[in-house]
Amino acid sequence: MPPTASITTSKTIATSKVNVTPLINTFAEIRNQRSLLLTQQLASEYPDLAAFLQSLQSLESTAIKELIFVLDFLYIMGRKSDGTFIRFRNEIERWCLFCWQARAKGIFQISRKDLEAYIEFVWKPDKLWIGLSVQQRFKPQSGQFYSNHKWHPFVAKMAKSLLKKDPDATASVEQYRPSQESLISTFTAISVLYQHAQMEEICDKNYVPVVKKSCPYLVKEVQRKTPDTLSELQWEYVLGITKDMADKEQNYERNLFIIVTLKSLYLRVSELSEHAKWRPTMSDFSKDSDDFWYLTVFGKGNKVRSVTVPLAYLDYLKRYRHYRGLSSLPSPDEDSAMLNKLRGSGNMTARQIRRIVEQSFDFAIKALQKDGFAEDANYLMAATTHWLRHTGATEDAGTRPLKHLADELGHASSETTDKNYIQSNIKDRARTGLKRKV
Repeated sequence: MPPTASITTSKTIATSKVNVTPLINTFAEIRNQRSLLLTQQLASEYPDLAAFLQSLQSLESTAIKELIFVLDFLYIMGRKSDGTFIRFRNEIERWCLFCWQARAKGIFQISRKDLEAYIEFVWKPDKLWIGLSVQQRFKPQSGQFYSNHKWHPFVAKMAKSLLKKDPDATASVEQYRPSQESLISTFTAISVLYQHAQMEEICDKNYVPVVKKSCPYLVKEVQRKTPDTLSELQWEYVLGITKDMADKEQNYERNLFIIVTLKSLYLRVSELSEHAKWRPTMSDFSKDSDDFWYLTVFGKGNKVRSVTVPLAYLDYLKRYRHYRGLSSLPSPDEDSAMLNKLRGSGNMTARQIRRIVEQSFDFAIKALQKDGFAEDANYLMAATTHWLRHTGATEDAGTRPLKHLADELGHASSETTDKNYIQSNIKDRARTGLKRKV
């Protein structure tokens, strides 16, 4: 049986026994889940989930109808992108568990006070709702999906830099607090769900805007902070050490190509990896009649864009292709995978790409420490793959027109690029305040 948590949600609600149990499987499985719910055959494939819904007693039929609606909604959102599906599933799953148990109401029967109580709970969840690692929701066995008792709706994570210093360190459940980004994500997912329900005439109220406006935990940013980037020294070490490794051992040619591509072409990991909607190939590189090179990428919002390729990048492209036994530059009809796996066929996944970038970061961290740059090494421990995109764009922000940079990054508005990478106001303030006296 899933663990239970004793939760006092507010002064007006009695303490309830809450089952911490997963509700929604992967995107590939949700249509089948929906079908099983509609045909009342859920127990044949999801015995634990069926038992949980049954335990809701008088609320069971309401919860089943709402779960079917949620699965339909998530299917629509999931068709847009995997990331959207995962974020919305996490948030709405928690919301359903809270409403059905802690408030003994359906998600379309709640009041403003219920949502306010939920936000209080999200800010400080019961300890039994918090895990220390991300776990799969259901475990397949003999044609059935059993609820994973190690799964938790919230996960307390250690800072990446601290884990690098002490791999055995664990996060503290007692000190868990959601980030501002997580809190905003909670409001966004629930609000979009209710907007969809209003369109489908399932409900007529959406309390999210008013509750969000009065939320004491949301911090309003007057000026957005500069993006996380590598310093000139850090990038010099990441690039230089990876290049040295590739010179010694050919397998690291892939590392070199990946870090240079992400940084120089301002790419997100998802734009370089293979997924259900896109398979990057070498023919995504193309040349026009003026000998300008471009890379076609599949970006956020299912939008395809062309990124210009700098001349200096072509040397790394040629080097990587030579390592793979291909011609110097791609041809328009070439079907070779952009990033080949060392074992198996097809392109690399986002997770595999992140591991390779992390490997290059680790090499650079050790080299920085050895050369006496302890502070730079410490800062690099916190870096993620996305920092390479930020680094490339930030470097070029001072020399390229704002509109050009926005188009390269795939931003719908130049204002987004200005806020993230130009930030003239905050930089001007930093310059004028640099020599203030203590």
